[in-house]
Amino acid sequence: MNRRILALAGLLCLSLVPSLLNGAVKLPVPEKIVLDNGLTVYYLHNPELPLVSLRMFVAGAGSAYDPAALEGLAGLTAELMLKGNASQNAEAIAEELDFMGAGLNVAAADEYAQISAGSLVEHFPRVLEIATACLAGPTFPEEEFARERPRRVDALAAIKDNPRQAVRLYFRKAYFGSHPLGRLSSGTESSLNKITGRDIAGFYRERYRPDRCLAAVVGDIDRAKLEGLLQATLGRWTKPSAPAPALDLPPLPVPKGKTLLLVDKPDATQAYFVLGAPGYAVGDPVDPAASVMNTLFGGRFTSWLNTELRIKRGLTYGAGSNFQTWKKGGLFSAASYTKNDKIGEMLDITLGLFGQAKNKGFTATEVESARNYILGMFPLSLEENADKAEALLQLAFYGLSFDTMDRFLASVEKVSAQLAGQTAAKLLPRQDFVLVVVGKAAEIRPLLQKFGTFLEKKISDPGF
Repeated sequence: MNRRILALAGLLCLSLVPSLLNGAVKLPVPEKIVLDNGLTVYYLHNPELPLVSLRMFVAGAGSAYDPAALEGLAGLTAELMLKGNASQNAEAIAEELDFMGAGLNVAAADEYAQISAGSLVEHFPRVLEIATACLAGPTFPEEEFARERPRRVDALAAIKDNPRQAVRLYFRKAYFGSHPLGRLSSGTESSLNKITGRDIAGFYRERYRPDRCLAAVVGDIDRAKLEGLLQATLGRWTKPSAPAPALDLPPLPVPKGKTLLLVDKPDATQAYFVLGAPGYAVGDPVDPAASVMNTLFGGRFTSWLNTELRIKRGLTYGAGSNFQTWKKGGLFSAASYTKNDKIGEMLDITLGLFGQAKNKGFTATEVESARNYILGMFPLSLEENADKAEALLQLAFYGLSFDTMDRFLASVEKVSAQLAGQTAAKLLPRQDFVLVVVGKAAEIRPLLQKFGTFLEKKISDPGF
């Protein structure tokens, strides 16, 4: 899963934790609607505003299912889904959505493609018609493909010119290697140039199918009306006769020792790093304690990491850590940046904080503060219909019950200082990790030598 807050790691730590303190904010249990073609919809009625939001996941249509040689295929396919259907071209689709003040987007995450839509309730039927036309019958016009592919190649060059962005992609590649989760939605220069219109059409035919779709609709629309709309739109999307492709992904790689990479950007005045190690899978019982622990270590402004690197020493404007989770495993990572001549000091401090947390743990006062922080973040996270729809889909996609967040918070409230310390000892890296640094090699290479032998790349080299 991607790193965004509403990815399930975020759902189950900072974003979607129900407020059991006063019972005022909760994610209700949705109603379930299953269409004849296998598409499953979760529905919540919310009459507070005349708005409706739709979220949909297409399992197996994410970047992890790109062919190894065609990295970026899922992302490019998703981008082109709204560029034409049997009755409208890209311009007509965009103009009509704009006229209605509606939103419609398709993007590739790791394990699924995601469709997002929202509008005033009066426009929702038409938005659903447009979404269905694009999902069930995209035309993938050659001229749109010819525009989009070079635009994506140019975007990669822009990313490499921004080390804050680039370091994340280099880290992803260094950590996952040939594992499917190492395939980037953006693709690479070489892989994008290999992709053809036939590849896009083939990926769509194989991967976009209604029986692999989960959807959530939240807003001011009653169930009877919604069911009629769904049957008249998404319900007409034909289920392919061919068997659905396998969804299973291999276990995540586990670093043995240190994997160290230095990416030389000769004009860089600052050095950026990401350090990562194994985390845990979606639904792992360690999640409540890990959420409390990470809140303290690097998950908020007053965390240990940000306090030491920014507030006390002025080495950076920001530092943090988080957990990402997928079905087969997870990833812990910490990241920050500083002036080239300070990167050695920054890494010393970061590794020292890992050791301090693993060996000494946290105080009861710190843990209480983290618990309260997690509780306090929840009400803001479910303000919008889209937030509720996203939450429902995350839970359904990963096979979690709709009371998972209630039980999660109950567990968070029981996390002790001892348990938080034990979790730090278990999950924070010591010797087995991947570290990627992007900066001016001539200046930072001598400062990195004490940490081990770094493989070096030039940022101008193709790929990541």
